[in-house]
Amino acid sequence: QVQLVESGGGLVQAGGSLRLSCAFSGSVFSIYHMGWYRQAPGKQRELVASISSGGVTFHPDSVKGRFIISRDNAKNTVYLQMNSLKVEDTAVYYCGAQYSRNYWGQGTQVTVSS
Repeated sequence: QVQLVESGGGLVQAGGSLRLSCAFSGSVFSIYHMGWYRQAPGKQRELVASISSGGVTFHPDSVKGRFIISRDNAKNTVYLQMNSLKVEDTAVYYCGAQYSRNYWGQGTQVTVSS
């Protein structure tokens, strides 16, 4: 059974940086399409970055140029480097894995203060 464990969230001032990590276990990490999602109170969960098994990345316009997703297949870990954080980036951030089905981590809180 795939398990995902996020870490690295916390409280940061606007303009600061955080790096989130997601540790993957229970299957062959390298074949999974990985993504970072976030959900703010009262809002739907949204994609903030994805990376394919081949390393192709996608970042929506809302975070492009500020967030960078990467993966280390040797460490079974996917990262999200978040720079120039804004108050509106405040949310619970979730790691997702997709192959034959979707798996989710428990989430990590990111709070950006003004």
